[in-house]
Amino acid sequence: MEHTTLEARLAAGEMDGRLTELYGADRCQAARERCAAVCAGFAKTFDCPPEALFSAPGRTELGGNHTDHQHGRVLAASVDLDILAAAAPNQSGMIRVQSEGYPLIVVDLRELTPRPEEENTSAALIRGVAARLSALGCPLSSAGLDAYLVSDVPGGSGLSSSAAFEVLIGTMLNDLFWDGRCSAVELAQIGQYAENVFFGKPCGLMDQTASSVGGVVAIDFADPVQPQVEQIGLDLHAAGYALCILDSGAGHADLTAEYAAITGELKAVSQYFGKEVLREVPEEAFLEALPQVRKAAGDRAVLRALHFYAEDRRAAEEARALRDGDFGRFLELVRDSGRSSALYLQNVVPTGQTTAQELLVTIGLSERILEGRGAVRVHGGGFGGTAQAFVPLDLLETFQARTEAVLGAGSCHVLSIRPVGGARIG
Repeated sequence: MEHTTLEARLAAGEMDGRLTELYGADRCQAARERCAAVCAGFAKTFDCPPEALFSAPGRTELGGNHTDHQHGRVLAASVDLDILAAAAPNQSGMIRVQSEGYPLIVVDLRELTPRPEEENTSAALIRGVAARLSALGCPLSSAGLDAYLVSDVPGGSGLSSSAAFEVLIGTMLNDLFWDGRCSAVELAQIGQYAENVFFGKPCGLMDQTASSVGGVVAIDFADPVQPQVEQIGLDLHAAGYALCILDSGAGHADLTAEYAAITGELKAVSQYFGKEVLREVPEEAFLEALPQVRKAAGDRAVLRALHFYAEDRRAAEEARALRDGDFGRFLELVRDSGRSSALYLQNVVPTGQTTAQELLVTIGLSERILEGRGAVRVHGGGFGGTAQAFVPLDLLETFQARTEAVLGAGSCHVLSIRPVGGARIG
């Protein structure tokens, strides 16, 4: 018997192969139930059945801490937490997005210019993705889309829920209205454009690329218009490790000034040499001019530049270690990355903080529990937020219990690397 509706196909197990690929065999039943719930949410919201299911994953940075905005090299991976959507074209000229638990967002496809009042909102990201796709030739002017979304990518977790959202919107529009003409990297660039121009955040391209391409990706941003992207196979479980993301419990104070100081100080160094980013400045030239650069940009800027040069090389070495199957060497490099971020990049403790150093406490606690095994480092932007740990499987239960006893229940997220990026499920 042919099953025509998404719900019938889910119930008959016709999507189990795809769900297993995305979520793992042990989570297939739960994924099927989650997809069915999203379809039901769509039908209730829009009073009609959905046509397709889409997913875009969160991402984790494995190497290259604060290198992408200097056109450096990074190592990243998509994870098994995602934003899931049921969707259908509506031919209304509107994109209507209902995220579970939030107000309905409506974006008019006839109005695809940035709106100042939408800065820092999901509507800005939707409008920006649609605007860029339309400018590239995607026929959206008479189209329309309804979508119902659920997410298990925690906001503020450093797993980049915003990039997953951008990739999801782009993947749906590209699939339903343009026959999938955009590549995964192009969809990532479209997401970055939306975040830079419409949302108002000057982000790099790492987050979107990892979410869109999927799996472990080594990315070289020497030419940010055409970044070099290589997928690398990694089976963490076979290597004997689990990937944990630890919520430090830091407050959600605005850290924009801290992040801006990193890019600002590195820019001061590069501009001493008449360049825009450090990737354009040879390390030898930087070292030779060190006395003058210290006077021009300050010592913290010099230390942050030292981090960039070492971390840029390290990201490439980490990729090589994974390619060669040398996980022990990879862990050594992760530990080196963590030390460099703390000592030289200085993005673990907010400037001037003494009583509140949650992220450094999280790292120190993790190192004490690991006792030289595995590795732990700052994850993502730093200052607050999360740490990343590679934990031996035989120590995982103890590690989770001991970290959560200090940081709080649910603070240790055990993740898997997902081999697929933004995708249509069925």
